Amino acid sequence: MEELAPSEANLTFQLWWRRASRRAGRERRKAINTIIILVTWEFWKHRNSVVFDGSRPSVKLLLRTIKNEARLWAMAGAKKLQQLLP
Repeated sequence: MEELAPSEANLTFQLWWRRASRRAGRERRKAINTIIILVTWEFWKHRNSVVFDGSRPSVKLLLRTIKNEARLWAMAGAKKLQQLLP
């Protein structure tokens, strides 16, 4: 997955996503898009919790939540996502 990391400091999220999706190849594209959506959604929810609910920012909590949600999404039918999970 290192090949999907941003290579330029001034790269927009949209452009990075498009490039990452293309680099992933046809077989993994849907899984990569799903994980990007999931991570972005969980990051946004965590940020809102910090800003609006007074929660403390926690990378550890965010990563745990992303892993748990990824498993739930896979169980709910995100079949391609299952390919990326351990």
